[in-house]
Amino acid sequence: MPEAPKITQKAPDYSLELKNKKTLQFIEDVTSNADEVQKKVLGEILACNAHVEYLQTHGLNGRTDRESFKNIMPVITYEDIQPHVERIANGDTSPILCSKPISEFLTSSGTSGGERKLMPTIEEELGRRSLLYSLLMPVMSQFVPGLDKGKGMYFLFIKSEATTPGGLVARPVLTSYYKSNHFKDRPYDPYTNYTSPNETILFPDSYQSMYSQMLCGLCQHKEVLRVGAVFASGFIRAIKFLEKHWRTLCNDIRTGTLDSQITDQSVREAVMKILKPDTRLADFIEAECSKRSWQGIITKLWPNTKYVDVIVTGTMSQYIPTLDYYSNGLPLVCTMYASSECYFGVNLNPLCKPSEVSYTLMPTMAYFEFLPVQRNNGVTNSISVPKTLNEKEQQELVDLADVKLGQEYELVVTTYSGLYRYRVGDVLRVAGFKNTAPQFNFICRKNVVLCIDSDKTDEVELQNAVKNAVNHLLPFDATLAEYTSYADTTTIPGHYVLYWELSLNGTTPIPPSVFEDCCLTIEESLNSVYRQGRVCDKSIGPLEIKIVEPGTFDKLMDYAISLGASINQYKTPRCVKFAPIVELLNSRAVSSYFSPKCPKWFPGHKQWGNKN
Repeated sequence: MPEAPKITQKAPDYSLELKNKKTLQFIEDVTSNADEVQKKVLGEILACNAHVEYLQTHGLNGRTDRESFKNIMPVITYEDIQPHVERIANGDTSPILCSKPISEFLTSSGTSGGERKLMPTIEEELGRRSLLYSLLMPVMSQFVPGLDKGKGMYFLFIKSEATTPGGLVARPVLTSYYKSNHFKDRPYDPYTNYTSPNETILFPDSYQSMYSQMLCGLCQHKEVLRVGAVFASGFIRAIKFLEKHWRTLCNDIRTGTLDSQITDQSVREAVMKILKPDTRLADFIEAECSKRSWQGIITKLWPNTKYVDVIVTGTMSQYIPTLDYYSNGLPLVCTMYASSECYFGVNLNPLCKPSEVSYTLMPTMAYFEFLPVQRNNGVTNSISVPKTLNEKEQQELVDLADVKLGQEYELVVTTYSGLYRYRVGDVLRVAGFKNTAPQFNFICRKNVVLCIDSDKTDEVELQNAVKNAVNHLLPFDATLAEYTSYADTTTIPGHYVLYWELSLNGTTPIPPSVFEDCCLTIEESLNSVYRQGRVCDKSIGPLEIKIVEPGTFDKLMDYAISLGASINQYKTPRCVKFAPIVELLNSRAVSSYFSPKCPKWFPGHKQWGNKN
């Protein structure tokens, strides 16, 4: 992910070495006194917000000490503060959650009731996020020297935004950052020198943005030292885009003219400052892209690339083999850990293997607590985290400096912008320590069963969607005997696959159109993040239903039991990832159907109407 600069201008005595040294010393200082820093952060948050309605209602009454805070304030989920969030969204400007004005809402990729969660934020949070970005490259420069001598080719995009009834903008956190002056007007910094002009990043049409960014990256191919996107899925989508459009791109480079499909004048002007007629480069790209195999295409087209900067932890790990194929095994670097709620920490050993990535939480970012979680060691190896906590469980939360090596926890945050003891939903494992600050492996997002890009579909939501779809089978006297699902990332974009075993009691064959209607009904029933990925971002492909032979799920149970699952405790997993199980299901598929069109989607929440 790109990092925000800290330099206002290139001063005559500018020293990158000195700047990096100061940054690394800052990390050393805050991790050496993690508990003291955390105590100070909590005190600042509570003092600043002492008179807000939420804290007053719970009876904190201006107290700022940790013990009172833990004894009085409940551990919460989004649903607990949703009424307060909706009041702010509808125009209530009184200090409900935060003493400072809410500047906008950051839309989470997590959902509530099928709609994106709205995270309140304040203007000063942009500075705090920028601070974390500024740590990334000084850390990276310890492992890969000379990164200031070239450029980064990052495929960055903005997403659609909506306006709440009260007039506040609601948009994803990265869209907020890219549209801010912290990014747009970034002053001199050799580490924020990108191949993509701002105009290409900030143009909302995904095709024109991708095309112009790719063209600029190709034109500057020798200057590129690092490549990336936010998620692994996004970077692979860029490579697939190149596979599809390299002939047009080569024509533009050969002639020095920009394809007519790029219609925005500001984008055209920005690109034309970089694009010059270059027959030799066009021939080179054409020769490489014409080859039968695209293995190592990144190192061929951008020969000076040192690493690929993308998130490959959690569900994104499914893309590692594809990235390795295209990059010839370049290091896959995960630099930071962040969410809409808060930016958390950085990877201090960025060249480690993806499976060993750990993030050091920066104690200055927010006040962190940790709820111990237990694994249910069955066939699904699921993680048990109670939805609501009783008084005893609330007392089990531990502070940042008190976590235990090897233990798994759910992350709980208290932020400067109005979240108090908020359960983020991420499950982390303590991997080690940097001085007194713990380092965490990201294990998973709680309750998520399916994920292709930024979508997160949980088991309850999937169950309800399937329940809606099977109504199409009733006229044929057919019922769904059993089902499971799989996030198929062998296609680009990836897509959801549902395996259905049917009980057929009627004699009338079920037409393919009925199963296609089932696919569409499931998509219409899924959350707005999924539907946006299908409709607007094109980051998710059409949902697929595979009908499997009768007895398939008995075979699945037999296989699970052969691996040690208890027959008494076995229940069909609603999502499968283990390759042999996917192979078993695919081998017994008798027919396959895809959603015939995109589901309905529009920006904002349903209750806001179509207001943009």
